[in-house]
Amino acid sequence: MPGPLAGFRIIDASAVVSGPLATMLLADQGADVIKVEPPGTGDVLRNGAYRRAGLNAFYINCNRSKRAIVLDLQQPEGLAVALDLLRAADVFVQNWRPGTAERLGLGWQKLHALNPALVYCSVSGYGPDGPYAGRRVYDPIIQGLTGHVAVQQNPDVPVPDLVRNIVSDKSSAYTAAQAITAALLARERGAGGQHIEVPMLDASLAFFWPDGMIKHTLQGEDIKGGPALYDVYRLWQTADGYIIWFAANDKEYFALFRALGRPEWCEDERFATLAARVANQEVLGAELLKAIAEFTTETLFARMVAEDVPAGPVLSLDALFEDAQIRHNEAVIEYEHPLAGRFRMARPAARFSTTKAAPQRLPPLLGEHTGQVLQELGYDTARIEALREKGAIE
Repeated sequence: MPGPLAGFRIIDASAVVSGPLATMLLADQGADVIKVEPPGTGDVLRNGAYRRAGLNAFYINCNRSKRAIVLDLQQPEGLAVALDLLRAADVFVQNWRPGTAERLGLGWQKLHALNPALVYCSVSGYGPDGPYAGRRVYDPIIQGLTGHVAVQQNPDVPVPDLVRNIVSDKSSAYTAAQAITAALLARERGAGGQHIEVPMLDASLAFFWPDGMIKHTLQGEDIKGGPALYDVYRLWQTADGYIIWFAANDKEYFALFRALGRPEWCEDERFATLAARVANQEVLGAELLKAIAEFTTETLFARMVAEDVPAGPVLSLDALFEDAQIRHNEAVIEYEHPLAGRFRMARPAARFSTTKAAPQRLPPLLGEHTGQVLQELGYDTARIEALREKGAIE
């Protein structure tokens, strides 16, 4: 069977990551996503490094499964084409700065009047209004405002750092994709079209909150405290590298002690209970550092697995392709593009038992489907060529 969103059409005027990644998720699930790009260079993400024959890695990773057209939305003729597309569309997505859509003639009020069933999703940095609404913004700025940077530090080197991937952009994309799907479901139940606002600031904070703000959730007195996850997350240095382990209860700690050749710690009054370990966390930490440093990573990992300690290696980006579970899950898929050649992508993570989700199309070249999409709208060849000559399309 086709994907769960087969039959829905999404017009995607967004760029870079927060919007395009959201619509790629929906396209993988079967939606017909038409990506609208400006003439010339198209989505600025197309200009990134690691490129070949008109496609680069970053663009590929956010835009598979879509069709791509080029429209000059600042020309009346280009805007008219966009409005023709939107009359029968199910979803419109844009991540322009607040006010831009209205200036272009593609604001929520106008499009809702044009197509009352339309689900309209606006992704912005800070939200539609407020003291920061008009500012330019990128992922690391949002990270700094939402707690990610404050807790991103090794206790051995207590200097805050950025999360070294675009966690705010990606959490916004996943938030938008889920919200769009929910709005489509509500529409199917009679709610009609509606406007979804997804501020990156809000999405990033919500993503961070469940564990990052546990010390700041309960208010008032008489709160029993303890370490947060960010206090205990760390890498542990072995004799020749690093290892990751995590123990959440007595059973797992005792397994860790045995793996380290320290079974006597299971009976040590300083370490035998959770309360004791919390009270003696500095002493235990120092002892663990010394014990772990006695083993090579390979030896210690094998011992931890044998004792059923939750543990894992620190894989290099090259090594993850050879990991046994990643290979078993077929989590990385490969495709051949006729111009860009062989490339790898992460498989869509959600597995549907009946309505299969999978990449629907190869990542599109700039304007690759302009003629095809306009023909589907009923434009004849002469009209398409006239628009092309005027520069309204490419």
